[in-house]
Amino acid sequence: MASARFSQTVRQFSTSSVRNKLVKPPVPVFGVEGRYATALYSAATKQKNLDAVQKDLGAFKGLMAKDESLSGFIENPSLKRQEKQVVLENLAKKMNYSPLVANLFGALAENGRIQKLSGVISAFEKIMSAHRGEIFCTVTTAKPLDAATLKELKAALQLFVKKNETLQLDLQVDPSIIGGMLVNLGDRYVDMSMASKIRTYTNVIKQAV
Repeated sequence: MASARFSQTVRQFSTSSVRNKLVKPPVPVFGVEGRYATALYSAATKQKNLDAVQKDLGAFKGLMAKDESLSGFIENPSLKRQEKQVVLENLAKKMNYSPLVANLFGALAENGRIQKLSGVISAFEKIMSAHRGEIFCTVTTAKPLDAATLKELKAALQLFVKKNETLQLDLQVDPSIIGGMLVNLGDRYVDMSMASKIRTYTNVIKQAV
């Protein structure tokens, strides 16, 4: 059974022999969700089926968001594993999802971890973003940036991005930081907010008293 073989790969993920056979993802993902996502990425890469798998997972993610009964079915702890496995594998077949996605559903249900499906999808999306060379950056400011400042900011951030990478900028507004900005770029975090400076100055004053 395909889902059983997928489960075996995940269970043996920690062994060196299996690790060597897996296609290493471009970014590490952790926990149970990370192990399933890594196994899926490896299998899809070997079958040259990454785009189809991501498309199917995205479609299923959208389906869960729209259909509360489906989400409830997945999260319901009183239902038997086999029941969930049959329903989800039939759904995958009906929706014409990739066999790899059907195998993922079956493996998670078989191992009693189907409730982690959303986390697995998120981990796979993270892997695929890195696979495409996308670098996500969140910039938080006290008020929206004007066009000139935004252009200058993008130029500065681009210095941290390699030629084969694409900057994905997410602008957020949080009045509580008062002024300045917070920048999350990949694994980098820079706090240039006025609120942070005020806290620093306040602590210095308290220590001097």
